[in-house]
Amino acid sequence: MNILLIGSGGREHALARSLSASPLCQRLFIAPGNPGTAQHGTNVALNVADHQAVIDFCRVMTIGFVVVGPEAPLVAGLVDDLTAAGIKAFGPSKAAAQLEGSKAFTKDLCAEFNIPTAAYRRFTDAETAKTYVRNYGVPIVVKADGLAAGKGVVVAMSFEEAEAAIDMMIGGGLGAAGAEVVIEAFLEGEEASFFALCDGANAIPFGTAQDHKRVFDGDQGPNTGGMGAYSPAAILTPQLQARVMLEIIEPTLKGMAARGTPYKGILYAGLMLTKAGPQLIEYNARLGDPETQVLLPRLNSDLVEALLAAAEGKLNSVSLSWSDKAALTVVMAAKGYPGSVEKGSEIRGIEKAEALDDVIVFQAGTKQDSDKIVANGGRVLNVTALGQSITNAQAKAYEAVARIDWPDGFCRSDIGWRAVERERG
Repeated sequence: MNILLIGSGGREHALARSLSASPLCQRLFIAPGNPGTAQHGTNVALNVADHQAVIDFCRVMTIGFVVVGPEAPLVAGLVDDLTAAGIKAFGPSKAAAQLEGSKAFTKDLCAEFNIPTAAYRRFTDAETAKTYVRNYGVPIVVKADGLAAGKGVVVAMSFEEAEAAIDMMIGGGLGAAGAEVVIEAFLEGEEASFFALCDGANAIPFGTAQDHKRVFDGDQGPNTGGMGAYSPAAILTPQLQARVMLEIIEPTLKGMAARGTPYKGILYAGLMLTKAGPQLIEYNARLGDPETQVLLPRLNSDLVEALLAAAEGKLNSVSLSWSDKAALTVVMAAKGYPGSVEKGSEIRGIEKAEALDDVIVFQAGTKQDSDKIVANGGRVLNVTALGQSITNAQAKAYEAVARIDWPDGFCRSDIGWRAVERERG
């Protein structure tokens, strides 16, 4: 069948690579794509916010399956509109995508269906929120309710920090996303990411990873969309994964179905592993970025087959096979990220990096400028390596980074440090 992939980042480059490798994929189109996705299919200049334009393209090009990468089109209801037009699509409905689109929605679902998460309150008035924080104490977590591109969470260690975050969010600093804030208890523990593939009634595990959110080495500096990741996350033992499925994923699926909004797609649980057990920090309604770049290179199974089974409500017939190898990705970002960045600087040496065994350079914020690849965003490349251990994959990834000639870029030098420490014992 012909497949259309929606999106333009590093996640979509990784998806394009795996989708195009499937015997079920005849032609792959990516809208709008990037120079990396163009290696695996045909980029098309579609405005994905114009759902009718997407539907028209699908009809003209006889698209049999649409895979939606990013969260914004899901929250905007693209899957609903495609389904209504008789076009098969992978991803949650608009109603189900509220699990990512609204923090308050998810917290209320957790309360209703007894899913372990931090205690919370919701506020639309800044003064009431600040009074609550003063009475509750710090540290405390302030979250914008809506989508804020990874910038809507502040872990406040002081009252001043908490109040500044409340004023910024409710005051319009994040647009409509911050009109309501969720204030929740600070959880202590280690963070990890757990992925499940869902068909509305059933879920199967889809791998584990750990992301590095802070921009600088040693987990310093502001939060970002992610500066690197590795998979698997050894801290999520088989026993803990079984608990996550039983206590978090399955009750969420049952709760969503009971509300009449069954969840189909990838459910990405951001977890805090506390002394009391795993707690849900937040849900994403799609694969992570940069986690996809370490999950998919480890997947031995046919990705198209798995996603189709989820979309058709037939996950019972699917079992996934994973490589024993570990994967690690280092994000190369433009100087200034996560603040304002300069675009247009030339990147050389991608092919030199990829000449190394088991190395893939996924392109995220890049653009083709005649015969050159230039930077066109904040997070620009995901330099990914597979290895027999995280330590081995880390060494390969940084060897590949060293081959890339991009003076205007930077990266963290310690991606995977926790896992490497564990492997050293």
